[in-house]
Amino acid sequence: MTKTAQTDFLPRATAFIAKHRVAAVLAFLMIFPLVMPYEALALNILIFGLYAVGFNLLFGYTGLLSFGHAAFFGVGSYLTGIVIIRFGLSWWMAIAVGTACAGLVGLVIGFLAIRTRGIYFSMVTLALGQIVYYAFYKAENWTGGENGLRGITVENFGIFGIQLDILNPLTKYYVLFVFVAAALWLVSRILASPFGAVIESIRENEGRCAACGYDVARAKLLIFVLSSLICGLAGALRALHLSIVPIDSLHYLLSGQAVMMCLLGGMGTFFGPFVGAGVFLYLEDVATVFTTHWMAVVGVIFMLFVLYFPRGIWGTLIHRWQARRVHAGEAR
Repeated sequence: MTKTAQTDFLPRATAFIAKHRVAAVLAFLMIFPLVMPYEALALNILIFGLYAVGFNLLFGYTGLLSFGHAAFFGVGSYLTGIVIIRFGLSWWMAIAVGTACAGLVGLVIGFLAIRTRGIYFSMVTLALGQIVYYAFYKAENWTGGENGLRGITVENFGIFGIQLDILNPLTKYYVLFVFVAAALWLVSRILASPFGAVIESIRENEGRCAACGYDVARAKLLIFVLSSLICGLAGALRALHLSIVPIDSLHYLLSGQAVMMCLLGGMGTFFGPFVGAGVFLYLEDVATVFTTHWMAVVGVIFMLFVLYFPRGIWGTLIHRWQARRVHAGEAR
């Protein structure tokens, strides 16, 4: 390829990926379990990638740092399991119930939290998230307490006359992938809408956004609820994946993991949360083989990434790509 062809190809490739980012992400996720060491790891990355996407809506695009998002993930997991075990609902209806309940909890927490700013917002979300944790911990008859919720069963089902074995990890991956794909499409539509521009303007300058006539409080509450719905869906999918709901699904450490995944991948980027989730979970999987102190190993690697990739892995790649695109344009 000649130098002229290279300078022409780079801007076209960048524009194509930006225009078809959902299709590009979904195409990657389609082949993802085929290149991973085992399907269970691919499933975890798929689920936690969606969880990080939901968190990224609030943190990366709106600039609101929450330390309580495990509450929505856990509520989605628990309510999905409870309606299956206690009320015998089908698994797909249980996903809808779990996601909706996470959104309701997000509405309550968001209504209280958006009245504060900065570190106070983070502390309020942390406190309210811990209240949710304590409530589920004490409701032993419904949640199993510290032992978690057990006994979630998902029956096989047929589609177009084909019976699908949901216990097969690869089959389960592609069934859950359908829900992840729908969520990513929704997130993409939100970000491409005028509302997407509003939330990014809140991140850049909240005062100027309000001066332009936008209802900042309502926009914050709406994006908070949307973020909680996405995280609740991720939690619901995890309940189906594990067939149990451990109590740490609501723990604040899980909220911290969402922050780490977004920072690793690149906050405010569409694909970054999946990159961050993949790196974090893969490092955890490898480190646990060699040492019981895997959190220290992952922590050191995380600090190195933050130092040398301040925009995150995917964010840094995009920044360098855009810089090359500008350079290529100037060369022409």
